[in-house]
Amino acid sequence: MSDTAYEHLKVDLSGQTAIVTGASQGIGKAIAIALGACGAKVACAARNAEKLAETVKAIEDAGGEAAAFSCDVTNKDSVESVVDAVIEKWEKIDILINNAGVTRDKLLVGMSDEDWDLVMDTNLKGTFLFTRAAAKLMRRKRTGRIVNISSVSGLIGNPGQANYSASKAGVIGFTRTVSKELAGKKVMVNAICPGFIASDMTKALGEVVMGEVKKRIPSKRIGEPEEIADAVLFLVSKHSSYITGQVLTVDGGMTV
Repeated sequence: MSDTAYEHLKVDLSGQTAIVTGASQGIGKAIAIALGACGAKVACAARNAEKLAETVKAIEDAGGEAAAFSCDVTNKDSVESVVDAVIEKWEKIDILINNAGVTRDKLLVGMSDEDWDLVMDTNLKGTFLFTRAAAKLMRRKRTGRIVNISSVSGLIGNPGQANYSASKAGVIGFTRTVSKELAGKKVMVNAICPGFIASDMTKALGEVVMGEVKKRIPSKRIGEPEEIADAVLFLVSKHSSYITGQVLTVDGGMTV
């Protein structure tokens, strides 16, 4: 499913400004492109400047507006500098997509402290840092949409992913709590739990492994990044104005 062939959900985000973390590849890139196609100005944040430039170019080539921001989501100063830069450039933040994430898979008994800390800091602390920074602005404006990308691993666990599953379960708990704190200020906070989604990581598993994975999915296929992007588009649109604190699972029925 290519970016050009896929027809996204139609929502109007004209005049809105969005930050997407982990926008350099995979799900984050698809989300950034989809937001840009719907009229939002997109701040693309990640560590890899070269790949970020590709995302920005894709948005601009389609007629959208975007900018790249180098960012370490585990670092408070780096996060706050991105938020400040976006405000300076576009004067506001309407949408925040916390997508940045890493894996360091290993069975528990062989997992190092460093593997645990890196995954927790990136996946959970990064979500906290960006949400805290953006929420201060959204509260004052009394409007905003925050979508946190979790995982089905945060719902059901996955052998070899104690760190990743714990971080993504934490994202769910964080989402539900923050949604209650911000709902009175008209800031809606939700989470999406993708299942197996086409990526470099799933390609690396090989055809045999992926064949077995598909057998476990009622839809008999893995998802596409654009399908997660469409879920995001709905949650940041005016059509979700009474939805907050929810966890939307997009997994082809795997966790049913």
